[in-house]
Amino acid sequence: MSMAYEEYMKQMVKPMREELVQAGFKELAASEDVEQFMENLEGTALVVVNSVCGCAAGLARPAATQAVLRSEKKPDHLVTVFAGQDKEATAKMREYFDGYEPSSPSMALLRGKEVVHFIHRHDIEDHSMEAIMGNLLAAFEANC
Repeated sequence: MSMAYEEYMKQMVKPMREELVQAGFKELAASEDVEQFMENLEGTALVVVNSVCGCAAGLARPAATQAVLRSEKKPDHLVTVFAGQDKEATAKMREYFDGYEPSSPSMALLRGKEVVHFIHRHDIEDHSMEAIMGNLLAAFEANC
């Protein structure tokens, strides 16, 4: 891959990354970052597997950020990996989603290393932002 292409993609996805970071999510860009986070995880965590697709932009990211803002019960940690961009970090995170097919975008609510709620791409596409947010809020209520 050319350096020009890599730089173009880096700049193209920058606002997609920043949307979650500005909402309080910590970006895990390397597999080592994921491993360190997961090995030291205590409490609950919302993991957003970010993506460049339209359903990530119009549905997943807004639902995740709004659910966190509006919920009284929140996960202890908010993290994100970027599918298609930070491939090793995403692959490492998916190792912890035992029993769940890779999906991007997607969201996992963890209690420790255990997935207690998972939202696949098919739970995002063709659903309203409010429905996805409601799905997250119910998961927060039950698990946080």
